[in-house]
Amino acid sequence: MFSRHALVLAAAVVALAGCGSPAAAPTAAPTVSASVTAGLSITDPWVKTTRKGMTAAFGTLVNNGDSPITVVSGASPLSPAIELHEVVESDGKMVMRPKEGGFVVPAHGTHELQPGGDHIMLMGVTKEVLPGARIPFTLQVKDGEPLEFTAVGKDFAGGEEDYQPGHK
Repeated sequence: MFSRHALVLAAAVVALAGCGSPAAAPTAAPTVSASVTAGLSITDPWVKTTRKGMTAAFGTLVNNGDSPITVVSGASPLSPAIELHEVVESDGKMVMRPKEGGFVVPAHGTHELQPGGDHIMLMGVTKEVLPGARIPFTLQVKDGEPLEFTAVGKDFAGGEEDYQPGHK
């Protein structure tokens, strides 16, 4: 287990690497409803506002089923290229990278998508995302029906993260 000091330091490094601190999540907004697919749903889905380039989507995946569910890909009209990302330590730095195997949501469990952790990365965003924007998403589930939901645009400055290329 990391000490609180180590977690704060890791969050600062993550902010410099491109994703913000998990402890700096935005204030709660109205829950955006989502369809439930074979026991899988998402609560409080949101997208970081952006003018162009890249951004990320977050929320809590919930599995009410008796077996683990694996999310293997995502799609949205907002972006031609979406990847499932994780944040890991590499050579002493926190870095974003595609999550091999996707997001596994345990049976009767949850999987957090949050700044500084696992998230849905949108690249080549096709239009500005303003606060309150409603962004449709589809998550493809391994051996299952896709999960469709709508996420809301939110301003988020936690850790001063920036999803644009070249951010230092």
